[in-house]
Amino acid sequence: MANMKASNSWYSWMVCLGLLLVSAGGFCQKKAPNIIIILTDDQGYGDVGFNGSTEIPTPGIDRIANNGVVCTNAYVSFAVCGPSRAGLITGRYQDRFGFSRNPLLAPKDSTMGLPQGEETMAALLKRAGYKTGVLGKWHLGTHPSQHPNQKGFDEFYGFLEGGHRYFPSEWDLNDILDARTQYDGYRTKMVRNNKVAEETEYLTDALSREAVDFVKRNSKQPFFLYLAYNAPHAPMQATEKYLSRFQNIADDKRRTYAAMVSAVDDGVNNLLNTLEQLNIDKNTIVFFLSDNGGPTKDNASSNKPLRGFKGDFYDGGIRVPFAVQWKGVIPAGTKYNQPVISLDIFGTMAALNNLKPKNEIDGVNIIPFLTGKNTGLPHDALFWRGSNSDKWAVRTPEDKLVLLPEKTERYAIGEDISEKNNLHTASPEKTIQLQALLDKWKKLLVPPAFLGLMEDKKYTELHPDRFPPNK
Repeated sequence: MANMKASNSWYSWMVCLGLLLVSAGGFCQKKAPNIIIILTDDQGYGDVGFNGSTEIPTPGIDRIANNGVVCTNAYVSFAVCGPSRAGLITGRYQDRFGFSRNPLLAPKDSTMGLPQGEETMAALLKRAGYKTGVLGKWHLGTHPSQHPNQKGFDEFYGFLEGGHRYFPSEWDLNDILDARTQYDGYRTKMVRNNKVAEETEYLTDALSREAVDFVKRNSKQPFFLYLAYNAPHAPMQATEKYLSRFQNIADDKRRTYAAMVSAVDDGVNNLLNTLEQLNIDKNTIVFFLSDNGGPTKDNASSNKPLRGFKGDFYDGGIRVPFAVQWKGVIPAGTKYNQPVISLDIFGTMAALNNLKPKNEIDGVNIIPFLTGKNTGLPHDALFWRGSNSDKWAVRTPEDKLVLLPEKTERYAIGEDISEKNNLHTASPEKTIQLQALLDKWKKLLVPPAFLGLMEDKKYTELHPDRFPPNK
């Protein structure tokens, strides 16, 4: 009898284990797949090799595309940094919870950032036993309650604000409590978890170093790494090591931008090498994308052949370079042409680990679509709201509607990638159909929850104790 009970217990345990190892996408894993998200900041659509760049070689980043799939119609949920990251980290349109603006440096304000009821992808994956880490730019709130360690991340190395200088010699403020203006956050030292960290390396190289270290330390267990480079976001700063690679580029700003992208590329290459050296590359999903389109005037990025720039709801502001590898699951060297969005990364994580998110999400599991198992559409439509500017947009596989205060525009985006031919007056019935989709989506949204970067002066007037008095 005892032997029978032991045998039954062993069988039950094996059945449970088998169920755990089968993902919602239908793939059986030796263990839960590791997940890495590599997010660049303000990188142009046209500034990666897999999207046609020849001026800025990106062999490291291109390895992800060559090992997997390029999503040619990939979007983010907003055209500037903070709201885009809020959507990515929650899998939800950020306007559902009022994260509609770039948050301010306001370390006393607990409402300036993610609402406490929002579940991050790190918190989600911790429920499945993942070790979680975030490196680089946070930009989701600077109050202690908004700290990455309070949002599901076991480890954090980076900075909390929306941007940063790259040379440690310029970090003359100990932490954000020494800030007296919004942009003083660019001058603070790095933070490791809750402590100030001393750093000597060029910031991009430091983040790449930390990424390799995180993977090496956690290679024996499922891990999730969110590597959020601030490059190539301004200020435009690069070391001679990278600048020397682009002596052929005459424009100083463009040359520095290229050098900053190249630094990221070196880091990505080292990270991919590490996965292979540890023999975990086949059980690791790697996503690469930018947080929004390039602001060409600020950093000399290129969004060609797309129209528009960071901040726009033309594709130049919201359509980004996007590649995914999962060796042995996603076919190598392929392209996927239906619209996807950064929110889908959360949806994929949840499905592959058979986890039910705490909130209703807008992202979906895209793995079956990327493998060809599902031949349908990931989304019938994608949406954008610009609360400060009263701009709106909706994209279906064939069409895109852009609503501006002064005009209405509709493009056959499937064939008019540069949004040159406004078809609104030619076929107004299609505009009406797209408007109906948008009106339905609007019912899910809430007003902005906080004043943002464009309201810096107003916020300070309303909160005179925002910063400590000048010393």
